[in-house]
Formats: sequence, structure tokens, C-alpha cells
Amino acid sequence: MSEMNVNQVLAQMQAMSFEAGSTKESSRIKMDEGGGGGADFAAMLRQTIGAVNDSQQTAGKMAAAFEKGDTDFSLAEVMVASQKASVSFQAMLQVRNKLVEAYKDVMNMPM
Repeated sequence: MSEMNVNQVLAQMQAMSFEAGSTKESSRIKMDEGGGGGADFAAMLRQTIGAVNDSQQTAGKMAAAFEKGDTDFSLAEVMVASQKASVSFQAMLQVRNKLVEAYKDVMNMPM
């Protein structure tokens, strides 16, 4: 089993969020004032979950419109939106799993 770098995955998720249509303001990461280069993790996680939710909502609306016969979206556009939503959800799920695993490791550390 290969080790997954959580920071790398979060950076990829943020890039996917930006590509999915997030505004420049919402895709920024707040940096700590200490100069250590750390990010406001809770805000980044909240933003990423919001972006994944938005992509799933958009894909669902596109699919529903296509099923009703709306000609605004082609089948290819609907399928691409659906796959983007699926990939972003799977990436978020993997990050969640790694965070839970890291939490368990920290809780099992001797004091």
C-alpha cells in the first residue's frame, strides 16, 4: 500500500475546485501570520467540500435537464460533468480516510 501525501491531495482538490469554476477569492488559502507557511486547514477543507457539493449539484441538474429533453447540454457535457463530480468526490473521500487514519494514529500515541 503506498503512502498518500495529504497535502498533495488537498492541493490537487483545490486545483480541481478552481477548474470547476470557483472564484479567485474562494480558492485562496489563508496563510498563518507566523510565517510558517501553514494553511488554515478548516477553511480549506470547508471550501473543498463546498466545491465538491457544487460540482455534484451541477452534474445532477445537467443530467435532469438532459433527461427532460433540454437541448442546452449534450450527452458528452453531461457525462463529463458527472465524471468530474465523481472524481472530486472520490478524492475527497480518500482525504477523509487519511485524516481519520491520522487521527487514530495520534489518539493511540502514548503520552
